[in-house]
Amino acid sequence: MTRTDDLVIHVVDDDAAFRRSLVFLLESVGWRVESHASAEDFLAARPPPMADLGCLVLDIRMPTMSGLELQQALHARGIQPPIVFITGHGDVELAVQAMKHGASDFLQKPFRDQALLDAVAAAVRRGAEERARGALRNNALALLVRLSPREREVARLVAQGLPNKVVARELGISEKTVHVHRQHIMEKVEVGSAAELARVMLRADPAALD
Repeated sequence: MTRTDDLVIHVVDDDAAFRRSLVFLLESVGWRVESHASAEDFLAARPPPMADLGCLVLDIRMPTMSGLELQQALHARGIQPPIVFITGHGDVELAVQAMKHGASDFLQKPFRDQALLDAVAAAVRRGAEERARGALRNNALALLVRLSPREREVARLVAQGLPNKVVARELGISEKTVHVHRQHIMEKVEVGSAAELARVMLRADPAALD
């Protein structure tokens, strides 16, 4: 997982003086910061996959491409970074819309310096947690893809805690066949118990055992 000190906070705001003040504030507590005068400048400077993107501090209203439009453009590219939106008076409705689309937080001007620092720190933590969950999910998917279609059927029932004889009855196969499948499943998924198998399956898909 990317370390926090490898991450960059990106400030995107068309107000040069305000942008400089945000950069100074964030750098004063040790963040690595890059600033951009527009959403287009950010997109031009940061091609995917943006692996070091810790957080976006983003003005919700900007000429040509708004903060909301930048959020949507990133989502279209499969990138969903934690975003702290900066809003002016009357922009709360827009900010709520941004939150519904996955933004971490929004701050209405004027705001306290500490409020911004707290929001950025929380957004970076959220992003790190989401990356960790994504890595676990990808690892689980890579293990489960080794299973044959029949082994997946057996695995789902075994992970629910059903004994071999019940699995056999459910699938219309012999208990001995279930035992063989179960051994192969444990080897392929690299687990030693039904509980561990269930954990892998739920990491891959939280609805897998519904």
